[in-house]
Amino acid sequence: MTQDSVVQRLLVRVKKEESHINQFSPSIYMAPRTLRDMSPSSFNPQVVSIGPLHREDENVQAFEGRKTNYLIDLMRRAKSPQEEILKLCVEKVCTSMEKIKACYVWTKAYGDIEIADMMIMDACFILEFLFKYSIDEEEEGELQHIIIFYDLILLENQIPFFILDEIFQCTVLEFSPNHSLLELIYPVLGNANIFTEDINKDNISLNNTHHILSLLHQCYKPPDSIKKGDLRSTIPSVVNLDRAGVNFKPNKDPTWLMGMEVELYMFPCFFGSWSKPTLRIPVLEIYDFTEIVLRNLIAYEQSGQTHSYVTSYAIAMDMLVDTQEDVAKLVDLGVLVNKMGSNDEAANMINSICKGTILVDFFYEEQWVKLSKYCDAYWPKNMANMKRTYFSSPWNIIALVAGVILFVVTVVQTIFTIKST
Repeated sequence: MTQDSVVQRLLVRVKKEESHINQFSPSIYMAPRTLRDMSPSSFNPQVVSIGPLHREDENVQAFEGRKTNYLIDLMRRAKSPQEEILKLCVEKVCTSMEKIKACYVWTKAYGDIEIADMMIMDACFILEFLFKYSIDEEEEGELQHIIIFYDLILLENQIPFFILDEIFQCTVLEFSPNHSLLELIYPVLGNANIFTEDINKDNISLNNTHHILSLLHQCYKPPDSIKKGDLRSTIPSVVNLDRAGVNFKPNKDPTWLMGMEVELYMFPCFFGSWSKPTLRIPVLEIYDFTEIVLRNLIAYEQSGQTHSYVTSYAIAMDMLVDTQEDVAKLVDLGVLVNKMGSNDEAANMINSICKGTILVDFFYEEQWVKLSKYCDAYWPKNMANMKRTYFSSPWNIIALVAGVILFVVTVVQTIFTIKST
């Protein structure tokens, strides 16, 4: 092999890739290894495989055959002949084949016929499953419903949104023209909400949507007015902030679902005035699937195709929570709902969720600067130290009280001794 032949071969490969790079970039891929290894089950579908990446997983094979039933049920709803509808679906998929291929980082080679069959079958399953759910026809058990909902938001378990939309137009709109694709998907998004406040569907823009997980990610998007910066300030954990005099309250009706706000109240004192901050936090619900939602949103952000506001939130929570005592404090104050087995389990989840991530922008820098300045001030710092030293346990309190009593007794004895002499 000559040098010229090597050069020509590389040029052919580069030109082939350039033809795709300028138009599309992969949006469906395996989660980064550093994130996946920490919790493989958070990225693997439990019931149904969507797209090519988990198609051969053993645990989803039982459901593969049932997809055909969903496709048949969807076709039966249409007024046009089934053959005509399927022909139109195939035409749409085949026309977009190169665009579909460019959406994936492939783990196995599939032929165009296999890909077309996969896209149509999976899109029809999603649409029929969600349509049945919307009109209360779905007969699956409630638990399986919930698991399928979570399978539909996994990063590695997606089909391109434009294909789902085109199949929707060929099928559902044919027999139900008043339905919209977003309306069908809303129950999936609502089910994956990890906060007590409703998710914000107004942020959704179909022009920027890669897949269903991308839609969910847009629901957590902050307004453009939210400032972001570098992570330069660190703050103590919840327990230590509480000792320094920081209050914690739920963030009701926030401008951003994951928004945290610091409110400073000025109190007059002997030395002039003293500010006492309140940190308002969105009420997070920690349950069995919270970790799945957060890990998949964070893995999607780590691709660099979108802003890392969920990663930013996870890092902020990791700073606030060090131990189960921090979780217990947040639960007592009503700013966290823990439906897991223990506070220690919840703390471990929060502490591990953002390990291995890269943070470009931190969306809480303004709030963290305020808290850091407050905690570094003389009185809050010494108040925290005193509470940590003397009030951290019942034995410390008893020792302090005993010491005070001993001191008082000693002073009284000294006074009486001086008077009697």
